[in-house]
Amino acid sequence: MISHFFNTFYKRVISMIGLLFILLNYQGIQAQQSPEKILFFGDSITAGYGLNPDRAFPALIQQKIDSLGLNYTVVNAGLSGETSAGGLRRVDWVLQQGVDIFVLELGGNDGLRGLNLQQTKANLQGIVDKVQAKYPQSLIVLAGMEVPPNLGADYTLEFREMYVELAQENEVLFIPFILEGVGGVPELNLPDQIHPNEEGHRKVAQHVWGYLVDVLTNSKSTELD
Repeated sequence: MISHFFNTFYKRVISMIGLLFILLNYQGIQAQQSPEKILFFGDSITAGYGLNPDRAFPALIQQKIDSLGLNYTVVNAGLSGETSAGGLRRVDWVLQQGVDIFVLELGGNDGLRGLNLQQTKANLQGIVDKVQAKYPQSLIVLAGMEVPPNLGADYTLEFREMYVELAQENEVLFIPFILEGVGGVPELNLPDQIHPNEEGHRKVAQHVWGYLVDVLTNSKSTELD
């Protein structure tokens, strides 16, 4: 009787261990299959103002990721007209969806409006702080912007250095000027000469990809077609 009891008990324990192993293995497979999320958080440059969203540079980054079979999903959280203050108010809602890589592209509208840059820097720092607090393992990428020289040499220099300081103080991956090779080039911008056109967004995607490629593939040899 006792022997039968222990045999039955032993078989049940083995069965439970087997089921637990299967469950853990299944969850591991699910975790491997779930794509990591790259969230682009910015203004009209990220949103792709004047274009279909699938022509904006974040969508082009997704196309490159897919072509390489990488397990990442791009989310375009760009909002035309967004300032750093607006971004700080909005970021909590955006962060509800989970983030592995957070690309911050804001401040351009602050500069165009001549806003106080100490406040702009504080707003951008606040966004970085919120991302780091909620997702401490995430990678933050800071995309810098520049303003036209008609705002004055001092303001233009302070604006540029604001991003450098933020990048250094937070030790984040830094893209000094997201519109490198595009800003100020008439044929790469819409008639307003502020927002990139389709070809301009391809150039922006190529530029941004140059900073992301090592993170996503650990290879320096891959280039955006």
